[in-house]
Amino acid sequence: MSGKYTNVPYGYEPPPATRKGTLIFYDSFEHVTDEQLERAAATADTRSFEQLVLYPLHESTVKRMSRDAVQAYYKREDRLHDWRRDHPESRIRVESLEGKRKKYTPIDTALRHITAEYKAPHFLYLTVEMANQFASFDSFKDWIKEVRLIIDGDPVNLHPKLEQNTHRWEWAE
Repeated sequence: MSGKYTNVPYGYEPPPATRKGTLIFYDSFEHVTDEQLERAAATADTRSFEQLVLYPLHESTVKRMSRDAVQAYYKREDRLHDWRRDHPESRIRVESLEGKRKKYTPIDTALRHITAEYKAPHFLYLTVEMANQFASFDSFKDWIKEVRLIIDGDPVNLHPKLEQNTHRWEWAE
């Protein structure tokens, strides 16, 4: 116990929480611009999410998912921390699971960690490229029932599984 006691009137009930859920931006953050980060923060604020979680991917995860060359994990993570420091009024957190693991982390493992760690409902904020990659995995049909997607980018070629599940995702504003 903390030792700090407070007196409340009889029958007092705390006010209901006005912020619910978690918005998770899952990406390598190699090609994500500050404008996209600002849109994600604005979406988290306008929809009253409890917090915005930035989930940068480790180099080995990106290499297995897309074969793209990316900067070192710590450089991309430092950029996100610098951006977060510029927004002290927002509830933003940089998730460091992949930095601790220092190896390939399947999206299933990442999503299990996210759903266990953060408050529901869970919304994934994805770029169009990442959403198409996510939809190409076999586990997509199971995860689309558990999380909702907010897709940032131009409506170009979408994966057929995304088109089948249009009721579970929407475009970012």
